[in-house]
Amino acid sequence: MPIISDARTALRLADRLLKSRRSRRELARRLPSVAAPAPGTVEIAVYFADGPVNMYQVRQWYAPLAELAATHPVAIIARSPGTMLTLLDESPVPVVYARQVVDLEQFVEQQAPKIVFYVNQNARNFQMMRYGRMWHVFVNHGESDKMYMTTNQFKAYDYALIAGDAARGRLSDALWDYDLDARTISIGRPQADHFAGAAPYPADDRTVVLYAPTWEGDRAAAAYGSIASHGTTIAERVLASPTHRLVYRPHPRSGVRDAAYKAAHERIVAAIASANAADPGAHHVYDDGAELGWQLAGADVAITDISAMIYDRLAVGKPLIVTRPVSPEADVDERGYLSDANWLTASDAQDVVARVDAAANDAAELAKLQHWVERYFGDTTPGAATKRLHDAVERLLARWQTVAAARGED
Repeated sequence: MPIISDARTALRLADRLLKSRRSRRELARRLPSVAAPAPGTVEIAVYFADGPVNMYQVRQWYAPLAELAATHPVAIIARSPGTMLTLLDESPVPVVYARQVVDLEQFVEQQAPKIVFYVNQNARNFQMMRYGRMWHVFVNHGESDKMYMTTNQFKAYDYALIAGDAARGRLSDALWDYDLDARTISIGRPQADHFAGAAPYPADDRTVVLYAPTWEGDRAAAAYGSIASHGTTIAERVLASPTHRLVYRPHPRSGVRDAAYKAAHERIVAAIASANAADPGAHHVYDDGAELGWQLAGADVAITDISAMIYDRLAVGKPLIVTRPVSPEADVDERGYLSDANWLTASDAQDVVARVDAAANDAAELAKLQHWVERYFGDTTPGAATKRLHDAVERLLARWQTVAAARGED
């Protein structure tokens, strides 16, 4: 077994190296025709050091960034050639390629941004955070009760833009000597003001079930993924029902570490294809697209793992079922919404159709959700979160001007 494992690792590394070389060649061909932002024009930079597999973390910020750029020019800094190529095709704001630290130095010298946003905790963030004449602001890529949301790494940033009272409570409980009032600003979920896309199925009488599991995780404490434990049964039962429609949207990293998890995912994808072939009017969906919005807003009931998808769905205020991790080592924080969640265990998955129907028609469950929506996101009136984001940016820019003037550096 160790020999087989080593061989698989070697093949993965070789494949990754080959893809990287192809990306670098393609990027070298395209970069000369990419117009760089004029010096001194970028006020806000979004730093993204990850490869294409984690593009979902920055994609969800596209629409809020595009709107923000109308008043304060924004650019995304990419460190990976594959990511840069993808951003060149997708990003609604300018993109700057800074593969090496010297490229970052050149960007900072030419642009002198006042604010830098970070959407994750990549270790390479520190290569950007060495520059002191700007605010380094953690904006994250979602709201959840995962342990990731209370990491002491929050202290590394000048400020953090958080969702609401639930986030404040988590950070207050977890972090020693962290000044929440001075260093955090609540903005809600501005992405919810930009739900994207139209549903790829007809409006009919079928109950639409969104199953949006997370990946298998990189350690036992974060083993929240349900594809192998719940997912195949969920798909089998929903696909077999003539009155339900399955929308399957797995985390893009599903199966990257665990072959059995990947195999379970592939069985669900194959089952969806078979069900649609047998009944073309069913319009079941395997969704691996970049857009996120219609899935959350359109589903009658959502089934998610412990992930940011819970909280994206909460903002919609519609029925939600959460899978209970099968791993006894999975770190489940049940002090917030998860203390009140509509849990689905692996053994309950065989009754998922009945559970879905109950959740879709349970007025008490909907009323309970509204309490948690307010707790996590505050005012979810369309446009309210976007206004809070813009107000936060104005506050940070004003603070930058005050500090710079006091130091004689404005």
